[in-house]
Amino acid sequence: MTEFWESSFKDKKTMWGFEPADSAVAALNLFKEKGLHKILIPGFGYGRNAKIFTDAGFKVTGIEISETAIDMAQKHYGGDVKVYHGSVSAMPFDQEMYDGIFCYALIHLLNEDERIKLMNDCYNQLKPNGYMVFVAISKNDAAYGAGEEVSKDRFETKHGVQLFFYDSDSVEKEFGKYGLVEAREIDEPAKQVGNRPSQKFWFITCRKQEKQDR
Repeated sequence: MTEFWESSFKDKKTMWGFEPADSAVAALNLFKEKGLHKILIPGFGYGRNAKIFTDAGFKVTGIEISETAIDMAQKHYGGDVKVYHGSVSAMPFDQEMYDGIFCYALIHLLNEDERIKLMNDCYNQLKPNGYMVFVAISKNDAAYGAGEEVSKDRFETKHGVQLFFYDSDSVEKEFGKYGLVEAREIDEPAKQVGNRPSQKFWFITCRKQEKQDR
């Protein structure tokens, strides 16, 4: 996984542009509404989804597997954000507690054990009454079923990336014990841009209660 993303960022640079994903804007609005301030972004990339948070006054910490992506983030956005270099599978990188976590298009790249660990690690670093937003690919996306099926609802693309596709049952199964508040399907981006069709994702919101048995 490290080699794939490192080579991708070296080859394609800022491959998604600099505009934040629509779901990042939605997460920002939610976090502002809930009065959050200190957030963690696993899968930071080159920071395109982070800048709107820092611009809004949030204190942002990131985790990113690609050193090239981190270098690009520092070049384009400055040094206001601390980004740990490493895989999310190596979490936690610090002992900080965050009141918000935004994880975009990352969790579906992991196998079941890795997904469970990521959820646990994020939840453990979330303050009581904090919120987590995960954006994960849906079974209703056009890419579902393409490539070799490596396990139930998990397929390997022609680029060698394995994707796990969520439906309402798997969302409930994996996120239900982490304070699942809402899960809704979205188009990302909300409006098709150029010749690139929108993808179908789940926008999954969890809240950590003061006391919650898991």
